[in-house]
Amino acid sequence: MPEVSGCAVFIEAGSKRVFASAVDWPGWARSGKSEQEALATLAGYLDRYAPVVRRANLEPPSADGLVIAERAEGKAKSADFGALGEIAASERAALSAAAGKRLAALVEAAWAEFDEVVAGAPATLRKGPRGGGRDTGQIVEHVIGVEPVYARKMGIAQGKVDPADRAAVQAMRHTISAALQAGAPALPADSKSWPLRYGARRIAWHALDHAWEIQDKSG
Repeated sequence: MPEVSGCAVFIEAGSKRVFASAVDWPGWARSGKSEQEALATLAGYLDRYAPVVRRANLEPPSADGLVIAERAEGKAKSADFGALGEIAASERAALSAAAGKRLAALVEAAWAEFDEVVAGAPATLRKGPRGGGRDTGQIVEHVIGVEPVYARKMGIAQGKVDPADRAAVQAMRHTISAALQAGAPALPADSKSWPLRYGARRIAWHALDHAWEIQDKSG
């Protein structure tokens, strides 16, 4: 794949919803009803994502240079259900320890942002027009509850974790971070494992998406 100038974006298009993810910036991914809307929403969320990047001691990217570098082949089924689900071809490339350390810093920053938002949030969140939606504790259980599953998909041995057991949660996060920092060889297209790059993108997006949901529903 040719080198892309600007901020590379990966597109996952479903039948009704499209996700745009900044490939090199785990957690910066948004959706829309069209590719153009997804890109516009991604750009609009930079102000919320930038503090996360600074937590990782990195300089935030610019929303002015968004460039579509890759598109998922076929229909992205998870997109219509509001989730990432496709692996970019570039994410299967070998991951150096230096690049893994950077990804780990961004994932850790996403976790820190999630924890901070949860700590300041009310127990009960504003519900949708039909009364739907989770409260803060339920979101925490959901986010932390799926991370062991994500870890195993990344080839990291990890059992279930009680979201209320902070020591266990931190130990799990340390294990995931250490795996990212160690780097990994390239994965073939037919591998059933998640590439570490995709795992980082999925974990950071999930944590931040729900952190922002909590913020938006706390008022």
